[in-house]
Amino acid sequence: MTDVNHPLGPDHQSGHLRQRYRKAKERRATWEAHWQECYDYALPLRDAVLHQPNPGEKKGDRLFDGTAADAVDQLAASLLSELTPPWAQWFGLTAGPDLDEAERQQVAPLLDKVGAILQSHFDRSNFAVEMHQCYLDVVTGGTACLLFEEAQPGEASAFRFTAVPLAQAVLEEGPDGKLDSSFRRSELALAALRQRFPAAQLDPSLIRRGEEDPQARFAVIEAVIPNQRGHYDYAAILEDAGDDDEALLAEGRFGQSPFINFRWLKAPGEIYGRSPVMKALPDIKTANKVVELVLKNATIAVTGIWQADDDGVLNPANIKLIPGTIIPKAVGSAGLQPLESPGRFDISQLVLDDLRGRIRHALLADKLGQADNPKMTATEVLERSADMARLLGATYGRLQSELLTPLILRAVTILRRRGEIPPLLVDGHLVELQYRSPLAQSQAQRDAHNVLSWLSALAQLGPAGMAVVDPAAAAQWLGRAFNIPADLMVAQQNPENVHVQI
Repeated sequence: MTDVNHPLGPDHQSGHLRQRYRKAKERRATWEAHWQECYDYALPLRDAVLHQPNPGEKKGDRLFDGTAADAVDQLAASLLSELTPPWAQWFGLTAGPDLDEAERQQVAPLLDKVGAILQSHFDRSNFAVEMHQCYLDVVTGGTACLLFEEAQPGEASAFRFTAVPLAQAVLEEGPDGKLDSSFRRSELALAALRQRFPAAQLDPSLIRRGEEDPQARFAVIEAVIPNQRGHYDYAAILEDAGDDDEALLAEGRFGQSPFINFRWLKAPGEIYGRSPVMKALPDIKTANKVVELVLKNATIAVTGIWQADDDGVLNPANIKLIPGTIIPKAVGSAGLQPLESPGRFDISQLVLDDLRGRIRHALLADKLGQADNPKMTATEVLERSADMARLLGATYGRLQSELLTPLILRAVTILRRRGEIPPLLVDGHLVELQYRSPLAQSQAQRDAHNVLSWLSALAQLGPAGMAVVDPAAAAQWLGRAFNIPADLMVAQQNPENVHVQI
């Protein structure tokens, strides 16, 4: 589990961690009712926040309109395809600004190979499945937590991911504004407890209880807290154990935090993020109520409301309104008569269409969804990409800082320690991280379009205009802008005895 085994200090012992977790959970309590309401109306199939869910139970009884749930699915799928598309290299490693052109050309094939190795481990892992669940969480609740662990030796990938539900995640914000302190409370059976913490010295009473009842669950708190040396201390304890020696299950230290926490929108003074579902929640609840009233009104319109005189013959409790029914009545009595409805609900469709349009607009379903016209021109595609970059600009910047960069740095740390990649350091000076997702490439495509337009204008001036252009340098720049592999580009020069230590 941990990168470096190291005993923890007294500030991170079981009693202190348990107390710190409870205080952080108390600060989170104000969010729980809000999260529960968002999940009830927009993502009812996810685990509950305020109560323990039962497998197989009904979770959509309060939901009458599925517009928000459909828009949440579309936005999460769009984020997955635009930020971290499966089976596509959405990141890369390039030479940093401290290297000259000759050194760049030398290290470029090596960095491309390292990027391919990283991408191969991501593709063979469960990254796409768990990442999609995190996107659903960040769209609905505003905050998501991804647990990035190292897999056991011999597995297909060195990476193992777990989408931590908001019901289990308790977070703290550091001085730099990042969610760097993470607590996770989960309930494990005895077999799962032994599998996850094989070196733990379990109390005999706990073992006896777990063997007598295989379905018994034990609450485990995992904590990852940054220390003053730039690393992250890890500890796993039993929540209900009293003695520190009995409570401690595992301890150690990470170079990069395995809990990657990210937010959709951060309000000043708040730890947890706010989501687009929170913004659209009034419209979502109103649309849900309108559909409920429409269904009730339709029931009245179909079955009607009836009245009858109590004449001693007619018994309303025995009447069934089905074709061919004969209803007895006394001579001279009015019998069973329909009651006119006091009003109609004809304006409900107009209100509902307006509400659904606002919900889809707030959840970006009308912008990021599938285009209605399959025959889009190249200009329409570019304009659509520019519109997406404008709408998700601020959110993408936060996701890049809180999700994508820690994700790649954690992956580099794991593979470097396993010896599968060279001991390079992605510090932004010698080696730089480059994002190649469709959303990240929209700006690069606009820059390349400007350069191509400039070259076309110079070509119209004849040889005098093209004399100011270095064709080889322009081709190299365009190759980097379009993320062309270094193997396909011929080096401008072949320097000898150039060695770069990265």
